[in-house]
Amino acid sequence: MSFGHTVRVSITIPLLLAAAACVPQDGAPKAAAPPAASPAPAAQSTAPVAPAAATPPLPATAKTPATPAPATKIVTDLTVPRSGIGTATYRCGNGGMITIQNLGSSLRVVRPDGSTEEFAASPANQSSRYQEAATHDAIVIDGREALVMKRGSTPQTCRR
Repeated sequence: MSFGHTVRVSITIPLLLAAAACVPQDGAPKAAAPPAASPAPAAQSTAPVAPAAATPPLPATAKTPATPAPATKIVTDLTVPRSGIGTATYRCGNGGMITIQNLGSSLRVVRPDGSTEEFAASPANQSSRYQEAATHDAIVIDGREALVMKRGSTPQTCRR
């Protein structure tokens, strides 16, 4: 029985000490603590003190906020594809150009002749690899570069 008691106490005491170290001892939050008063009294000057300027009273309709509004919390969910639509023009190694519109979960590629192709995210929960279902052509976006892979052709690197 004393061994069980020793084990419980040896686990409980460090946890209590850790919790006590995290809590301010005066009970007030550290940011809202009033400034510490000096133990020595301040020397008083013999110069006359000018009366403080009177402040006009506030109208009865004006209200002062009791507490500031809480800060806005920004949440980023990396499992959801980006929803913003962005357009960028890329110059390819063969002298051609393509325009890529980011539609979130898919891309639309516009060629200089005006033809378009849709590429869906592959797999669906990411935003860098895209594949066209019918032809199996693919595009990989990496920063300012796009690797364009067409069936039967050498992959091309296009840059913004």
